Amino acid sequence: MNRYQYLALMAGCLLVTLPLELVFRANVYRRPGLLARTLALPLAAFLGWDAIAIAGAQWSFSPRFVTGWRVPFSIPIEEIVFFVVVPICTLLTFEVVSRLMEPG
Repeated sequence: MNRYQYLALMAGCLLVTLPLELVFRANVYRRPGLLARTLALPLAAFLGWDAIAIAGAQWSFSPRFVTGWRVPFSIPIEEIVFFVVVPICTLLTFEVVSRLMEPG
């Protein structure tokens, strides 16, 4: 298993949902301040949760599946990428579906 495969999957998720911004004008990337504020609280909460679980030996990551790049508190970079990419893809999808569901 390639240790960059997970990061490639996250890049693929962004690439697949990019047309939602470009074609359907989801306006997620066009509002970077709002996007950053939207991501800040969940990112902080889940990274805090991960840091506590890692420190308490309740949570770990197989070196086979991560790059080995870590941020403070031994959190793999893949965790940060996941907690940014998945909400962005969700917001893009939500914005487009909401727009398509509007009457008239």
